[in-house]
Amino acid sequence: MLEIGAGLGSLTVALARTGADVLAMEVDPRLIPALREAVSGFERVRVIEGDAMRTEWPSLLRGDGWVVVANLPYNVAVPVVMGILQDAPTVDRMLVMVQREVGERLAAGPGDARYGAVSVRVAFRAEARVIRSVSRSVFWPVPNVDSVLVSILRRPSGVTVDEPALWRTIQSAFGQRRKSMRGALRRLGFEPDRAAAVLGECGLSPLARPEELGLRDFACIAAHLEASPGKPNAR
Repeated sequence: MLEIGAGLGSLTVALARTGADVLAMEVDPRLIPALREAVSGFERVRVIEGDAMRTEWPSLLRGDGWVVVANLPYNVAVPVVMGILQDAPTVDRMLVMVQREVGERLAAGPGDARYGAVSVRVAFRAEARVIRSVSRSVFWPVPNVDSVLVSILRRPSGVTVDEPALWRTIQSAFGQRRKSMRGALRRLGFEPDRAAAVLGECGLSPLARPEELGLRDFACIAAHLEASPGKPNAR
C-alpha cells in the first residue's frame, strides 16, 4: 500500500496493523521524525519524504498490485489522481478522501451536475464512485467544506482511440460546455456540414452538449478527428 500524506502516522499505523506492506509518503520534513517514531514497531512500513506532485511513479512503485490511500488537499487532488492513473499502471485501485466537489467531479457520469473533462479522463482509465460522505465536523479545526471518500478501480476503457485526439476533443468540448458539440467540432477545424455529419455518424444530435456525452461518444468523435485529412488542430 502507498499512503500519500502520512502526516503523524495515525492512518499509517492502522494500515500496518492489517499486515500490509506500507510505503508512507510525507512531503513535510518536519513531520518525518514523528512519523518514523509512530511506525517504529512495524517492520513492514517504510517512510519516505516525497511530493506526490513531483514523484516519478514508475521508479517508486515497482511490482504489481499497489493500492493507494490518501487524504488529498483540494489544490492537488485532481493532478495527483490523474498522474497516478496515467503514469502508475501498477496501481490497481485507490481510496482517496477529497473535498466533496472534487470527489463528485472524479466520479460523475453524463448528465451529472459535476460532469466534465476530468470525469471523462478518469473514466478512460478507471471506474470511480463516491462511497461515503465525511462531515466537516469530524475534523479539527473544522474546515469550511465537507469531504467524500472516492473509490477508484483501474479497468480497461473499452474504447480504442488515439489519446491525443481524444484529449483535444474533450478540451474543445468542455472549453465551452454550454455550447453545442457542433460548435466544438467547428473549433477543431471541421466545416459545418462535416461537423454535423460526424455527430450523426456517432449517433449524436448536432445540438447535443458536452455534458450529455459519454466516453464512447467522445472516442467516436476523436476517431473522426484523427482520420481527417490534415488532422485539424485545437487551440
